[in-house]
Amino acid sequence: MNKFVSAILVAMSLGLVMSSAQAAEYMEKTPFQLSRAFSPGVITEGGKTVWVAGQTATRDNEGKDISNNFEAQTKQVVSQIDQVMRRAGGSLANIVTMTVFIKESRYGDRFVEMRKDFFQNGNYPGSALITVTNFARPGIEIEIQAVGVIGDKCSTENPCSAEGMAKKK
Repeated sequence: MNKFVSAILVAMSLGLVMSSAQAAEYMEKTPFQLSRAFSPGVITEGGKTVWVAGQTATRDNEGKDISNNFEAQTKQVVSQIDQVMRRAGGSLANIVTMTVFIKESRYGDRFVEMRKDFFQNGNYPGSALITVTNFARPGIEIEIQAVGVIGDKCSTENPCSAEGMAKKK
């Protein structure tokens, strides 16, 4: 793994730790949902909502061409989402849902494995993974659109769901 990717993963991990107190409530996951790295539902109440536009990339942060490179594009796109969230006062840890578009279904399982690395605390966003025929520009392999919530009052420690409140009793 190159130094750039390592630095992004470390920065994202730190963001996950620092922002976890402001995270939403992530509903309990079945073994299948855990294996696919998504939550069945994410509960929020209050907080600042950030609607992240669909992110694509054919160049990484260093300007290197990553056209037709699924893994490099995935890392870059997630980095861009984290950057948008940081500009809004949050981080990747505040993502509550994402819609992921991939050009080839053979990349679906690889994306799920990579998502586990991006959300190491197990608070996976709700998600859809959709295969598309093509993208607007040649060389694009993935696009991710996301929604984040910053400063939410719901969390594992302060549940808002009926499920979470019943467990606290």
